[in-house]
Amino acid sequence: MIEYDFSKFPNVELIHVNINDLNDQEKQILFRQAEFCQAMIDKDIKTLKKLTSPDKTFVHMSGKVQTRDEFFNDISNQQLQYFSIGIDSPVIFVNDQFGLIKFTSVLNAKAYGAKGVYHMPSSHYYENQNGHWINVNQPVK
Repeated sequence: MIEYDFSKFPNVELIHVNINDLNDQEKQILFRQAEFCQAMIDKDIKTLKKLTSPDKTFVHMSGKVQTRDEFFNDISNQQLQYFSIGIDSPVIFVNDQFGLIKFTSVLNAKAYGAKGVYHMPSSHYYENQNGHWINVNQPVK
């Protein structure tokens, strides 16, 4: 059993979740999500790229859709600034190939000039690629 040290992500808060209630694959997905959130806060584009598929798109609360590179560019140039991120009440569905984590994002952020704490429903899909969970677009059914 792999140990997951969530304290590596000082600006990511896990809210309303008991890690001990999760199986190993669920912990892997939650760990990847926390790693992704911390990389957004740290403006660590190298890690963000490592954790996402090249064709990944992102949808903002405004409905704006961006490519991975557009989104990461806005993080780099501080159009999007994340100060802390809460992962509230995560529900994780996983099989050997795909995972889905649904939760409420609690974002302390400055987005395109508007600063605040935003609560919004979030869904992130993951695909197991050679033993590594990668953030991907919703799989086609």
